[in-house]
Amino acid sequence: MIDPDAPAPGEIYRDPVYDGATDPTVVRDGTGGWWMFSTQRRANHPDAGTLEPDASGLSLSADGPPAHVDATHWAPEVIHDGTGWRMFLTEIEGVPSQWDGHPRHIVEYVSDDLIHWRRLRPLVLASDRVIDAAVAVSDDLTSWELDGTAIGGRAHEGPYVFSLGGAWWMLTDEWRGMAVHRSDDAVTWTRQGGPDDVILGEYRPEESGVQIGRHGAVIVLEREARLYYFTHPWWDGSELAEAAEPHHRRSAVHVARLSVEADRLVCAR
Repeated sequence: MIDPDAPAPGEIYRDPVYDGATDPTVVRDGTGGWWMFSTQRRANHPDAGTLEPDASGLSLSADGPPAHVDATHWAPEVIHDGTGWRMFLTEIEGVPSQWDGHPRHIVEYVSDDLIHWRRLRPLVLASDRVIDAAVAVSDDLTSWELDGTAIGGRAHEGPYVFSLGGAWWMLTDEWRGMAVHRSDDAVTWTRQGGPDDVILGEYRPEESGVQIGRHGAVIVLEREARLYYFTHPWWDGSELAEAAEPHHRRSAVHVARLSVEADRLVCAR
């Protein structure tokens, strides 16, 4: 008999406070240590939502332009620009139970130590309905340009672009697994496989807790890469179950191996 509150096979991190770690991104600091940032959904709270990081000295400072008073924070993207750290964070006005009616922006924070973050500004973009930053077209990481639609096809979120095996790859979360696109120049993209092909699309919660992979980030090593992603391990896919049962809402971070074989990106859990 499956215990839905037990760790699911393969999970590497569960948020010990609210059991809702999602949207992971991983970076390496200057001392060889690794840091993971994620969205903290309140999966085990009856009023689901997000909280601003404020534990163990981690802080998002209000020294810069103030955020909306009820803003929640989602999907951090963290990079090192050669001098310091930058975080591009989705900021949503309010605590949404649905997307409609909630303006959302990409906001830049900076840090010298990955612990204390100073808010700089919202980025000037073409819409106030943007989420899930993936660093794209800029000469200085401050001024950004709209450069057209990178890929079309199915709706998706959480794009992640990286270089591996002599090519560029883009992963997008289609809520049924992750689509893979390949490019030689990071401008023109071709989908790997047909329009229905995805990686991490297995769905067997009733037998093993294996769920589809959602919203990931990649760390490139020498000959392969690591894909950090999240799942709702025991969720059966029904909206009623998601609303009614905390163990269906909970999420956990997993990791998979990526490699390139015969010009294809191959994923192994």
